[in-house]
Amino acid sequence: MSVVQPVQAELSSLLVENRWNDALAAGMTPAQLLLYRSNLLGSDKRITNFGGGNTSAKVVEKDPLTGQDVTVLWVKGSGGDLGTMKLDGFATLYMDKFLSLEPFYRGKDSDSVLVPLYSHCTFNLNPRAASIDTPLHGLVDRAHVDHMHPDALIAIAASADSKALTWEIYGDEIGWLPWIRPGYELGLALRKFTRENPKARGVVLEAHGVFTWADTSKACYENTLDVINRATLWLAEKSRGKQPFGAAKVPALPVEKRREVAAAIMPRIRGLISGTTRKVGHFDDSAAVLEFVGSEKLQALADLGTSCPDHFLRTKIWPLVLPFDAANESAEQFARRVQPAIEQYRERYAAYYERCKRPGSPKMRDPNAVVYLVPGVGMITFAADKATARIAGEFYVNAINVMRGAAAVSTYRGLPEQEAFDIEYWDLEEAKLQRMPKPKPLAGRVALITGGAGGIGLATARRLMDEGACVVLCDIDHDALSEAEAELKRQYGNDVVASSWVDVTREDAVVASFRDSAWKFGGLDICISNAGIASASPVDQTSLATWQKNMDILSTGYFLVSRQAFQLLKTQNIGGSIVFIGSKNALAASPGAAAYCTAKAAELHLARCLALEGAPAGIRVNVVNPDAVLRGSRIWQGEWAQQRAEQYKTSTDELESIYRERSLLKRSVFPEDVAEAVAFFASERASKSTGNIINVDAGNAAAFTR
Repeated sequence: MSVVQPVQAELSSLLVENRWNDALAAGMTPAQLLLYRSNLLGSDKRITNFGGGNTSAKVVEKDPLTGQDVTVLWVKGSGGDLGTMKLDGFATLYMDKFLSLEPFYRGKDSDSVLVPLYSHCTFNLNPRAASIDTPLHGLVDRAHVDHMHPDALIAIAASADSKALTWEIYGDEIGWLPWIRPGYELGLALRKFTRENPKARGVVLEAHGVFTWADTSKACYENTLDVINRATLWLAEKSRGKQPFGAAKVPALPVEKRREVAAAIMPRIRGLISGTTRKVGHFDDSAAVLEFVGSEKLQALADLGTSCPDHFLRTKIWPLVLPFDAANESAEQFARRVQPAIEQYRERYAAYYERCKRPGSPKMRDPNAVVYLVPGVGMITFAADKATARIAGEFYVNAINVMRGAAAVSTYRGLPEQEAFDIEYWDLEEAKLQRMPKPKPLAGRVALITGGAGGIGLATARRLMDEGACVVLCDIDHDALSEAEAELKRQYGNDVVASSWVDVTREDAVVASFRDSAWKFGGLDICISNAGIASASPVDQTSLATWQKNMDILSTGYFLVSRQAFQLLKTQNIGGSIVFIGSKNALAASPGAAAYCTAKAAELHLARCLALEGAPAGIRVNVVNPDAVLRGSRIWQGEWAQQRAEQYKTSTDELESIYRERSLLKRSVFPEDVAEAVAFFASERASKSTGNIINVDAGNAAAFTR
């Protein structure tokens, strides 16, 4: 069957494009062709979402022990992502050994016995663990198999009339199977179907997705695309003019208002759900989300839960709907209503657990919602890290698309509650969670850094991100800020870094930067006040403007940043850490720099005051005092270096040597050294430290704190 017939222009954009390149594929091995196909499929979120779906090929290989030809099953391994995986992401199993496991099958609950045996079938000592979906490929007598989760097919699969709709779209080309939990039982059902229907090109699995197959990798890829495109077009044509979500009930607020509301409630939610594990938030106000959250049927559809197991394992079985009356309440009033709604959700989840638990079920996990839906505003998701929160949101957008399609042509049905529970609390799923690597020390933490594009700020960002933190870089230099953000995104990825222009002397700009942190990441844990300036001149030659500029940036600026940090941290009510980047000059006066030294001393005393005020709320405030950090510093690239050189009667090129030799340790101080001290104060290693100072100056007796 060829790909779909020509369609109307307005529908053509919905189709998944065939991106197979014969010239590129010509020299590939069978395994490389499988990887190529997998990457093509996984890179299009209309086909399957991050981490979802799996592919396989049965390949003839030389046995490394006997030198004989053997058939090897190449199948996506546990935990991989089709769009980004490499060859080492596939598990490889001897087909004859895998097929010999069938006598161990003793009914639908046999997977806990069978899955550990898959490692005994490993070909060529491949360390990649085989997934629970391995039988869905190994037991099907087809050379190449794809299992995808496209929204259009799940919409058909999650419809009350799923079987009839599948027949209407495909006739006998594509079969249909009732819901069966992934695992060996489903593999046997697929094998039975293919034997009884040798001409079928695939099968729709109720409430789950679609399986397709072919004799070559290219044919399998094209078959998968054709099946998806036909369902997509059929749904689009059948849905024309319908309102599957009912009438629009709550109009979307303007974008700035949406962000304002998100910034007000996300820290409140975060504080209530973080507990011993900090959560990071993600905000989505895309068109699909706004249509759904503003619709008449929002609550009714949300209460049905998601259908595809890949969806609810990421999003939990239901979202939490938080109605907001923009006409009659402020964002702050709305935020105060969040707590009882979260408590009610926990009670509902606990009741679900009690209804469905079985003897030997794992203990109840985190009962808090992952997805929060706000009419007129958008969708908020929270997880242990930013990428997971974003991906959870992407999965719920898939669920929205599924509900739209199913409700337009039939009646949408979520997965039965007990089936959902049995997957969520499956012993194999629990084992997968237990195998997860230990999180980094600052995982789930969000840091805001002023002066973030400078030497100390950028080094601090890297150090905190190395330990798992998300970072909001703030700076007054637009160009430097853009370059720093781009550099960190190249190194750490797009999820964990954001930027916000700020002039710390402007109250509105400081408020806006903290609002950015709230709606982009859900809140704040660490505030590094680092924005700086330096000036040097004899006091009788110091202008009032120079004096005031030092005070505005180094005293008032630190006050404004600290005040906003306190407000946000108190809203969350889970503590936090504020670190001031001070200076040796805060403790040891220098001639010819009265404005700078006085402002730095004010900054130091402000930190002491804040440590007293913050302690009852678990907010720690500490200071790192560097000295002579020339490398990477924009301060030392300006007049300050010339002024200091004149003070010491030397050239700017010799300054670093002079500062090094005057230190007790005779060592230069670099931005990374300062960042190390900041990371200590920001971490739980310093959980019992507040009101303290660490000097990072290679030793300066005049700046000793005692």
